[in-house]
Amino acid sequence: ESWTGPDGKVYHSHDGLAPHSHEPIYSPGYFSSRAPPLVNRDFNERAFTIGIGGPVGTGKTALMLALCEMLRDHYSLAAVTNDIFKKEDGEFLVKHGALPEERIRADNLAANFSRELADYIIYIIDVSGGDKIPRKGGPGITQADLLVINKTDIADAVGADLAVMERDSLRMRDGGPFVFTQVKHGVGVQQIVEHVLGAWEAATGKKSAINLIFSIFVSFL
Repeated sequence: ESWTGPDGKVYHSHDGLAPHSHEPIYSPGYFSSRAPPLVNRDFNERAFTIGIGGPVGTGKTALMLALCEMLRDHYSLAAVTNDIFKKEDGEFLVKHGALPEERIRADNLAANFSRELADYIIYIIDVSGGDKIPRKGGPGITQADLLVINKTDIADAVGADLAVMERDSLRMRDGGPFVFTQVKHGVGVQQIVEHVLGAWEAATGKKSAINLIFSIFVSFL
């Protein structure tokens, strides 16, 4: 079943919960008008899912490893990785002992940015692409629940101006949160944890046990 929304786009839903459109995207949209979190999910029956998206090489798997290491002793976690062709990310997490192997699953998937992918979406970029990345927009940058700007320790080496990235992130994110990080060195990871747990509390009202699934998707937007 499909229908035309108030914006003129044709929408459909696979599960009745998350209507979406596959029509071309001509604007990255705004954080304040992004699709709302799905509210008809019973977190006593399913885990709260955190999606980590972004271009190849920005630090998605390293971030998942860091989050697992910080949270695994306190909460029930699972990890799902989606490489483009191989299962390298899953093998990396197993090798580094992120979680017990039976709690790590790997597949291959390339995805566009979508609210359907997770209950809370982190979009990660890094400074190696230059300080122009935030202002170039894209739904991941403008509409993700949290934008992570990684590898700030190499900003000088690649000629990226962090002040420019901060200014443009403030403008493009329309007030939405973002964090500068050096995930490999643990810098900024605690801030991300606080955002994740805050989102879980807001979604569940602290009425369910904390069961988290971290899922990586490679996004080209």
